[in-house]
Amino acid sequence: MNDLSENIVVVIGGTSGIGLETARQAHDAGAKLILTGRDQGRLDAARDELGASTATLDLADADGLRRFFGELPAQVDHVLVSGSGPAYAPIAEMDFDQARAVLDEHLLGSLRIARECAARVRAAGSLTFITGTHARRPGVGLTLAAIGAAALPAITANAALELAPMRVNAIAAGFVDTPLSARLLGDELERRRERLRTTLPIQRVVGPVDVAALALHLMTNTALTGATYDVDGGQQLVP
Repeated sequence: MNDLSENIVVVIGGTSGIGLETARQAHDAGAKLILTGRDQGRLDAARDELGASTATLDLADADGLRRFFGELPAQVDHVLVSGSGPAYAPIAEMDFDQARAVLDEHLLGSLRIARECAARVRAAGSLTFITGTHARRPGVGLTLAAIGAAALPAITANAALELAPMRVNAIAAGFVDTPLSARLLGDELERRRERLRTTLPIQRVVGPVDVAALALHLMTNTALTGATYDVDGGQQLVP
């Protein structure tokens, strides 16, 4: 059983989807929560539901990120990073200013967070990144998402060595049935769900609960560091 009694858990991007579900499970395991997000309404709702401390934070704001970590308690136990979702654009239509901002947030933002965690996360505490599986198969419009998904495991492994004994891991999620997925797919959502139910080895769609359960395991299992773990329902095994 995951026991986070009296642990301080910081969830960056903790007001919806995977981040919010991880916060719920951490709360049930006894953790004290600090949640960040961009939307004040969702922050207020998470605060009221979970009794969490909250802060507005944009991962693209390097100064704001530094201030946020500087105002944390002297030592926290675990940090989960579940930021904004990937960006999709064909190369021929790519807005390179937007592409630069996306890569800055996802790649340099991860390094900024790792550097800040080095001074704030207790020994044997953990930092966990959420990424995707877009690097596994090429596709039209997937270039930016694939770059982020390919780079995060390398950042994770190097950070685990450099920042030890703090543990650093990543979760590579396939399709997860979240509000973000609903916004991206619109009318195609139910068709995607049905296709996954019929093709995935688990014969169901992966949900935030599945990813959050692994996130809590990575917080509490002190033997795990430097690795990236798939939660995709076996999607990579499907031709």
